[in-house]
Amino acid sequence: MHQRLLEHLTTAVLLLDGELRVRWMNPAAEALLAVSLSRVHGISLDTLLGGDVSIDEVLAKARDAFHPYTQREARITPLNSEPLTVDYTVTPLSDDELLLEVEPRDRLMQISREEALTTRQETIKVLARGLAHEVKNPLGGIRGAAQLLERDLDDPALREYTHIIVEEVDRLRDLVDSMLGPNRMLKHEPVNIHKVLERVRALLIAEHPSVTISRDYDPSLPDLSGDESQMIQAVLNVARNAVQAMSDAQTPEPTLILRTRARRQFTLGAERHRLVSEVAVIDNGPGIPDTLQETLFYPMVSGRAEGSGLGLSIAQSILHQHQGLIECDSRSGHTEFRLLIPMVINFTGEAS
Repeated sequence: MHQRLLEHLTTAVLLLDGELRVRWMNPAAEALLAVSLSRVHGISLDTLLGGDVSIDEVLAKARDAFHPYTQREARITPLNSEPLTVDYTVTPLSDDELLLEVEPRDRLMQISREEALTTRQETIKVLARGLAHEVKNPLGGIRGAAQLLERDLDDPALREYTHIIVEEVDRLRDLVDSMLGPNRMLKHEPVNIHKVLERVRALLIAEHPSVTISRDYDPSLPDLSGDESQMIQAVLNVARNAVQAMSDAQTPEPTLILRTRARRQFTLGAERHRLVSEVAVIDNGPGIPDTLQETLFYPMVSGRAEGSGLGLSIAQSILHQHQGLIECDSRSGHTEFRLLIPMVINFTGEAS
């Protein structure tokens, strides 16, 4: 009966013997560590975790003192798997039995970062809208005054100055509008994400023929519900940013990868979705400086002298309108932007 309860827990549970060898694990532990019990039964825990002895030392102390111990945000590296951040608790049951409970933290930490990012961006959006209102009103007055002045001028040379005033006012107005992101209602229709990516790929090939753009698509992805033109704009902004970074750094053999994957039972912000589309834009450029990574999606923030700093901010705004978001991981030689958008299973109004 107790084993049946443990098998249905979502928390990973392992039973170890006194020599810290694996005696049993529940399905949640098999999924977390990407191994089967039959494969690892009887092997030492440090072998299972790729030679990590730090957790062995903690478990040995708990065993010898016969006292439970909890470790927060520990890093482990299971065999043939990616490193994980976990909380774990070890509880001695007897001289020859220890119960190890492991709770993954990576996704929870990511959700916390996403919520903080969303909150900051919402605050910035409110401030930007207030600023835009205060700026656009006097701009309208300046434009109107310049047009009235132009009517009373007989000298064409002087009219040239009023033309410059009107053009610069229009440019500033357009800049303010860009800071606010898309301002029209989104269409809600089936969108084939691969059609979006092929359009972006064609545009980039025409603009940057020296960049190799490869595809890594999951053809089984269903359609999204959203606005195709806005999705093209979001992906294009991210991809252009990557290509421009490689061009500015004169990256040898610049390569861009467009990849799609499905993520199941995935949490975006505070909402859990059954199915999420992940669109990854990966480049082999110089990477994003650490000083920019925290403010990357803020308007007017750019790592390029001639950049407006609006491309990524607008892309993130479009993703938010689709109940999605953009994540970024970057290091020298590998920068990956992941656009995460909830999918639609059917078109009767039920969203994943």
